[in-house]
Amino acid sequence: MTKKDYYEILGVERTASDEELKKNYRKIAMQCHPDRNPGDKKAEERFKEAAEAYEVLTDKQKRETYDHYGHEGLSNTGFQGFSGFEDVFSHFGSIFEEAFGFGSTRGRSRSRARAGVDLRYDLNISFIDAAFGLTTTIDLEKLTTCSDCHGTGAAPGTTPETCRTCQGRGQVIQSNGLFTISSTCPHCGGHGKVISKPCKHCNGQGKEAVKKTVQLKIPAGVETGSRLRLRGEGEAGEQGGPDGDLYVFLSVEEHDFFVRSDDNVLCRIPISFTQAALGATVEVPTLEEKEKIKIPKGTQNGNTFRLKGKGIPHLRGYGRGDQIIEIFVQTPVNLSKKQEELLREFEKIS
Repeated sequence: MTKKDYYEILGVERTASDEELKKNYRKIAMQCHPDRNPGDKKAEERFKEAAEAYEVLTDKQKRETYDHYGHEGLSNTGFQGFSGFEDVFSHFGSIFEEAFGFGSTRGRSRSRARAGVDLRYDLNISFIDAAFGLTTTIDLEKLTTCSDCHGTGAAPGTTPETCRTCQGRGQVIQSNGLFTISSTCPHCGGHGKVISKPCKHCNGQGKEAVKKTVQLKIPAGVETGSRLRLRGEGEAGEQGGPDGDLYVFLSVEEHDFFVRSDDNVLCRIPISFTQAALGATVEVPTLEEKEKIKIPKGTQNGNTFRLKGKGIPHLRGYGRGDQIIEIFVQTPVNLSKKQEELLREFEKIS
């Protein structure tokens, strides 16, 4: 089934700000909230659609991918939307708390596990490395599970205790007329656990900063703006949640001789006036070695020649682009008296 356009779902223009997106999402979410529409499948579906659209359009990277490549581009990054209401509430519970003053009853059963933060790393690579790929390493600093408390936040030998205020639910129930709803427990902050003796190594955070060297395999054919995703190489998750991902954004340095055009490489070769007139065989640098090409008699300035399969390897598929060579005929300068006489004689004969 074809997915609807996210901007259309939220009823905004493609230039909408985060504030506009939030305003329209809250309006739709309140109208289609499952507590207000029990058993209404259409309202439930619209509620999840709006949450998915809001999630994508308020995330800078996801929005950029969607604007350029649509739903297919998002699916290629691993984004799958929301599996159900609990997933929605775990992401956007704060929005419902803003609207109602506290969260939904459905928030009681949501998992407190949270995925770790995704990280970004910007990497410059050479023109040749971008063409043929390379395996390299990058060094980064990130938050990982504390080695002393193993992520609990409690001092070794102790464990977090069940919160007595919410009985471990992370929510306290309140009544507000139409709704029986719950808010985040003020005592444990929604964790359901309290730590009486925090781990000294991480100050009770359950995470510590570490430096890590990550191996990175860059495929042949990448270009500036290409993005690599390393699953699980982001920061540590919380409450058993998965680690975040590492996104490596590539920037390719310019080459002194070659210019890229799609998967072709362009270059200019200077030849002399006599080589252009009489023909010649010249050596041309390629991405790998030098190739000889034959310049026919009467070659004009700007004529091009093509070396098949000497360009950039195709990033997704087999084969390579071509190398396109533009001829630049150099006009002779600082002529000797004899050279001038010969050229005038040539002109006279012509």
